[in-house]
Amino acid sequence: MNTVKIKNVVIGDGIPKICISIAGKTKEEIIEQALSFANIHVDVAEWRVDWFNDVFEIEKVKDVLKDLVTALNNIPLIFTFRTSKEGGEKAIDFKTYDKLNKAVAATGLVDMVDVEAFTGDEIVKDIIKSAHSSGVKVIASNHDFGKTPSKDDIIYRLRKMQDLGADIPKIAVMPKSKLDVLELLEATVIMSEKYADRPIITMSMSGMGVISRLSGEVFGSALTFGAAKKASAPGQIGVEDLYDGLQLIHKYSK
Repeated sequence: MNTVKIKNVVIGDGIPKICISIAGKTKEEIIEQALSFANIHVDVAEWRVDWFNDVFEIEKVKDVLKDLVTALNNIPLIFTFRTSKEGGEKAIDFKTYDKLNKAVAATGLVDMVDVEAFTGDEIVKDIIKSAHSSGVKVIASNHDFGKTPSKDDIIYRLRKMQDLGADIPKIAVMPKSKLDVLELLEATVIMSEKYADRPIITMSMSGMGVISRLSGEVFGSALTFGAAKKASAPGQIGVEDLYDGLQLIHKYSK
């Protein structure tokens, strides 16, 4: 299994890394959230740029990025425009989505970009190629807020992301029952042990799926999302509780 290194953080080795999302509407809110990370357990930051009021003005996005990187003080940064069709704050057309992700990757200010895997194969491949040419890694993601697909479908989606060239495939699904949570965990084990040659990220959302955010080291998910103040997805755990839970599982699962 290959690992992915961004700055000093190695994803895919040991305890799952903790990511916290930044979801401010203004530059001031974004920087304030980033500065608050100095005293909490966080390995990676994600800028959910779809929350930003001026997201469609690329020069303003770049301006925020410069100060955001400084505020994060060497914490690796993922750049994510989560579209409304996958649970985000804004809709975006394919052309603008493509242009935004490529322009941000080209700045060299971000360590990873998150690209929604089912945007269209050619668009996704093109963004991945462009990001890689700028030395930026790529997460290919898929978010199913309506259901938990079958384990075979989950594995298919993750394998497709891998085939598209993403450095890390990611999927988040919504459980309707406890068995749905098990479906996601089983798919994670099978993917990580049988098919994946790189780290993967999986999660079952909502309170019912909380166990999936804690048990990545056991089942094969390499990164988990916590909440500093405001959760950016259903079922996110407070970051300090998440850290304690990950440490406890690591201690007793050897």
